[in-house]
Amino acid sequence: MTETVDVSALRVGMFVHLDVGWMAHPFPLSSFKIASADQIRTIQGLGLQRVRWSPERSDPPPEATPPLPAVATVEQPAEEVLDPAEQARREQAARLAAQLAAMRQCDRQFNEACRDLRRLHDAVALDPLRARDSAQQLTRAMLEKMLVEGELCVRVLSEPHGDRHTAHAMNVAVVSLLLARVLGFKPEDLQELGTGALLHDIGKLELPDRQRLLRDDFTTPELAHYREHVAMGVSHGRRMQLSPTAMLVIAQHHELADATGYPTGVGLDKIAPAARVVAMVNHYDNLCNAATIARSLTPHEALSRMFAQARGKFDAVMLNAFIRLMGIYPPGSLVQLSDDRYAMVMSVNSARPLKPRVLVFDPGVSSEQALHLNLELVPDLGIRRSLRSDQLPGRAVDYLAPRQRVTYYFDVENAPEQETV
Repeated sequence: MTETVDVSALRVGMFVHLDVGWMAHPFPLSSFKIASADQIRTIQGLGLQRVRWSPERSDPPPEATPPLPAVATVEQPAEEVLDPAEQARREQAARLAAQLAAMRQCDRQFNEACRDLRRLHDAVALDPLRARDSAQQLTRAMLEKMLVEGELCVRVLSEPHGDRHTAHAMNVAVVSLLLARVLGFKPEDLQELGTGALLHDIGKLELPDRQRLLRDDFTTPELAHYREHVAMGVSHGRRMQLSPTAMLVIAQHHELADATGYPTGVGLDKIAPAARVVAMVNHYDNLCNAATIARSLTPHEALSRMFAQARGKFDAVMLNAFIRLMGIYPPGSLVQLSDDRYAMVMSVNSARPLKPRVLVFDPGVSSEQALHLNLELVPDLGIRRSLRSDQLPGRAVDYLAPRQRVTYYFDVENAPEQETV
């Protein structure tokens, strides 16, 4: 369990978690035990008002000095007594503030990571070793964020800023790391998988803009040129002196278990485990974020198609784990609840795939003030069916604001629970 503490109350021996951007602090880790007053001053200089800490992983506080005898009794003001309606209003405001803070933090960290990835791309041609080091550093930062206490959730983000190629690479890296973590990959293998996932499309830097996204109207020469991005990525990887695992991710991220992939058409037994993970997540993200919005599937449709029509193309164990991770209704899915209300899935915990957190269309509450409903806490309420945006009433579409481009990040759900139905 973690709690929060005002930065003015930090002391040596406290085990703290710094929930800031990737490069926003000078410490090697974002979770550590404070060892000196200098570290406290550094944390206080980050602009944070409160930080999370783990009491059970912290040193006990030094024994307090016995208080001096009181010279006079000072009457303490009576504790404020609130009527139930005001108490409920304040609790609702606190839940909403925590929800908005978590959403802003996820958006901020994703965008900061995309910024660093774009800088990495810019360095590939001129300084490949620096680009490699940056990719490894970014992967370590993501893994470190994933090691916080609590259950990780997959969260849908607001519309991504910047170019789609960077957002795609981040989507694939984040979800691949989450899946590999669920599958029990060792830490050193997670590091190399994540580096390869970040760089899996690095060969597309050599392609013209039109050919960086697979399109139905490609000519035969254009399709052949598009597929050359794998070989070009391997060439960049050699110059960057990547590890064998990261190289295999780049080389095999379009190979499929039934040997219908490319560039070599090898079967499942010849595809590296890390590459199997990245190939599956890459396929899913390409279904959700096609070259044209009209061709993009909803997250539920994409997962359903992979399971119903293409399960032979992927490692069966990994596909089942992927469905558990993303939920039957992945974040970004539009759904109708069992009480007929419309909602959008906002985050999914892999331990409860059928009970995600949803944003419910409620005309009586503004969308800015709407709280996510945790279906796990409402046993009698569930999801009846998945919908496309054109199946929703216009007001519900405006309210839920479904994402044209689906972008994912991970989050630890620390917000107070919400049970209102």
